[in-house]
Amino acid sequence: MTADTRPTGELTLRTLAMPADANAAGDIFGGWVMAQMDLSCGIRAAERARGRVVTAAVKEMAFALPVKIGDTLCIYTDVVKVGRTSMTLKVEAWAQRYLSHLMEKVTDAIFVMVALDENGKPKVVPAE
Repeated sequence: MTADTRPTGELTLRTLAMPADANAAGDIFGGWVMAQMDLSCGIRAAERARGRVVTAAVKEMAFALPVKIGDTLCIYTDVVKVGRTSMTLKVEAWAQRYLSHLMEKVTDAIFVMVALDENGKPKVVPAE
């Protein structure tokens, strides 16, 4: 992960990290952060596909910093590639630290989403 100073992509989701999502030390579980990233990709990909989508793959992901209770988790997404039935999204998770304007990049990943028809079969992603 690079030492980014500004998020890239479109702000897709903001949510508050709560005690129920943390371990005893007050660090938010990585799985919770990943779930928020997945939700964000689902939102962005469904808008682009104009319909139902599913997560097909998540590329390598490493956490650079913890998210703490009270932080606002901000997820940024960018559709970097559109195939016939799939979309590749670059996703960044940033923590806005509690009662602060400080934003720190927590992790990033590449998600692959697939557009589905009403029967759950892959469908062509429409042109923009």
